[in-house]
Parts: sequence; structure tokens; C-alpha cells
Amino acid sequence: MKTYNTVIWDLDGTLLDTLVDLMNSVNYSMEQLGYPPCTMEQIRTFVGNGVKKLVELAIPDGIDNPDYKRAYDIFCEHYAQHNLDNTRPYDGVLEVINALRERGVKQAIVSNKVDDGVKKLNDAFFGVDVALGVTDDLPRKPAPDMVHHAMSLLGADAASTVYIGDSEVDMQTAKNSGLPCISVLWGFRSRAELAPLSPECMIEHPSEILNLI
Repeated sequence: MKTYNTVIWDLDGTLLDTLVDLMNSVNYSMEQLGYPPCTMEQIRTFVGNGVKKLVELAIPDGIDNPDYKRAYDIFCEHYAQHNLDNTRPYDGVLEVINALRERGVKQAIVSNKVDDGVKKLNDAFFGVDVALGVTDDLPRKPAPDMVHHAMSLLGADAASTVYIGDSEVDMQTAKNSGLPCISVLWGFRSRAELAPLSPECMIEHPSEILNLI
């Protein structure tokens, strides 16, 4: 890796461990509609493509289920009220963000969560320069549009920017955005899941980031 002055962060599974709160909201939705709950391991494999896809995978028959839209609405209402119940930054993440800030590195969060939720979580935990989630204006990851918009807001260019994420969606997002990718192994995907995809760089702990940027 070379020296970078801009970092684009994924959120869930990279900066924040959100799994319990996501599972609780999914299972609350399923319970309200009489469907079986999902396990933690199922939720772990379902996340990464936004909450609509999460609910689609959680409910039997997915979007063909006549209760899908209701399940999604119940999930969103519950999660909006409970997304800080158990969610916490991974160990070492805050120290890395602060160290990069002290170095003058520009930072953005780009997530497939809804935009209001991303901004709320950024305000609660990180306070990075730019935090973007899904809106009607830009397609979600792995499309590059949100990443490019974040870079534009930061005044960054591809030659000096690196993307950091935990999933196959993040690897594809970085590729589509023309950026190198640091794949982290403390999140929602294991080394065994990511290694076959030939990631450019895999790391075990947030502190390693400071040696790569």
C-alpha cells in the first residue's frame, strides 16, 4: 500500500458491530407477522446489501411474500428506535479514526443503510467529515456513485483514496469505484469467505490500518 490522504469506510461490520440490533429488529418483524426468527449466523450472511435485501432474505419467499412490505416497514420502525441498543464500535476503531484525523487524513462513511441512520450513527460514535447512506438520488453499493459523491464532497481523488470494508460487496464497490480495498476480518465475513475472492489486502485488527495509510 502507498500513502493515502482519504479513507472511505464501510459502516456495518467495519466500524460498527450492528449484528445484534439488526437481528432483534428482523426478529421483531418476523414475530409480529407470525414467521420464524432468524439466527445470528443467518443475519450475518444476510447483511451487506441494505435493509430491503436483509428483510427479503429473512422472510419466507422473499419479495414474493405478500407480507414483505409490511415486514420491511415494521423492521424500519423498530430499528429506528433500537439501533443503538447494542451497537458499538469494534475494539480499536475509534483510536484509528482519531489517529487518522490527527494526521489530517480525510474520512467518509458510505453505507447501504438508510441515509438518516448512517448520519445518526456517525454523530453518535465517529464524527467523520462525510457520512452517506442510501437515498433515492444515488444507487446503493456496489455501484460507485455514493463513493464518488463522498470523494467529491471531500475534494478527494482516486489516486490518494483507499476504501475499507468487510464484505464481498465492499470489494466490488472499491473495484467499481477505481479504488484499492483493505478488507477487514473482524466483521461479518471470515477469511475463508473472503480469501477465494482474492482481496488485495486483508487485516486482522484496526491498528494495522495505520501502517497501511
